[in-house]
Amino acid sequence: MGVYETLFRFAEVSHKYMGDPGTHPWAQGFPLTTQLPGGPSLPDSIAITATDRMYPKADGQPPLREAIAAYYRRFHGAKITADHVAVFAGGRPGIWAILAFLLEDWQCTIEETEYTPYWDALKLLRRPTVLIPSNPGNNFRPTLADHPTADHTLLIKSNPCNPTGVTWSGKELQQLVRHYSDPRRAALVDEAYEFFHASDSVSALRYVDDIDATNLFLSGAATKGLQVPGMRIGWIVAAKKHIEIFRNFSSIAMGGVSRASQLYVTQLLQPERVAQARQAVATFYGSQRKRYGEGLRNLGFELFTGDGGFYHWGRLPKGLTGDAFNERLMKHDAAILPGRLCDMARRGDHGPLGSLVRFSFGPLTADSYENDLAIMARCL
Repeated sequence: MGVYETLFRFAEVSHKYMGDPGTHPWAQGFPLTTQLPGGPSLPDSIAITATDRMYPKADGQPPLREAIAAYYRRFHGAKITADHVAVFAGGRPGIWAILAFLLEDWQCTIEETEYTPYWDALKLLRRPTVLIPSNPGNNFRPTLADHPTADHTLLIKSNPCNPTGVTWSGKELQQLVRHYSDPRRAALVDEAYEFFHASDSVSALRYVDDIDATNLFLSGAATKGLQVPGMRIGWIVAAKKHIEIFRNFSSIAMGGVSRASQLYVTQLLQPERVAQARQAVATFYGSQRKRYGEGLRNLGFELFTGDGGFYHWGRLPKGLTGDAFNERLMKHDAAILPGRLCDMARRGDHGPLGSLVRFSFGPLTADSYENDLAIMARCL
């Protein structure tokens, strides 16, 4: 259940929902949904016509698909059109669709430390999986040399990584794309945290020459950088032949995605607005990453955090496990995500990630810092 295991335990102890006023949702992966300093305002309404009350198209409304494609063309030089885009109800349904339609003679490969729902999807879909070392021994920074070279292998990777924040960019990312562009291989690159990178947003699409000649899948969403998790809009960019499969899947299993949500997100992707949002997100969350990093180190955390995302990934002091720390935090209406839930081998508190935690500063306002650190200090 990943983070929901923590949410249910929090509700059991506190009789509150994490994220309610007065709680400290350090376990949760959502951003602020209010205007950021220097960022664009978020629309308060959309206009709905009779046409918008009709069924949506299975692969997404053309204006949204074109806005997504135009975004990647403008900001990453991607060679794609709207025909390379399928819209889903958030990022996870698209990821599940890719894994569900993967041919049975293919295996998956994934870093040892990754986004919690990947483990559930791989287990429930019974996908054979090879782990790439990502642990304190290599500072949670595997290289391409750690990746398998076998044929019929699908890489699953978040970039920036959830939970570590480690980001592949530049030549490193280019080589990864080249490796998995071989038609005998495939890759799913989850870029939900694309805007949350210290220098500039990063996308694998920058290095794809001809997506129709590959089995590359890029997952994006309005959830994080565009600050609207409640709209439930995600997308997959892939070869046209794969988009056709997703279109058929949606028509039988999803029924399309809310037209109202698609209209709202299309507004958010207007070129000048999204340029302003990218800058504001990187600046605000870069400042938060630095500030909380200093505070957590002063409390004794050993941090392994990269330069992306809105999490800190670190080892607790004094031999504490993530679960033990949470039992203390929940008395103060706070919680983190125990590292064991990011372990793709699920080795529990006694495994290599048992004493690590993911601390989310995504939903935190700038004025909560002092109180946040005071609560953690008491619990340590």
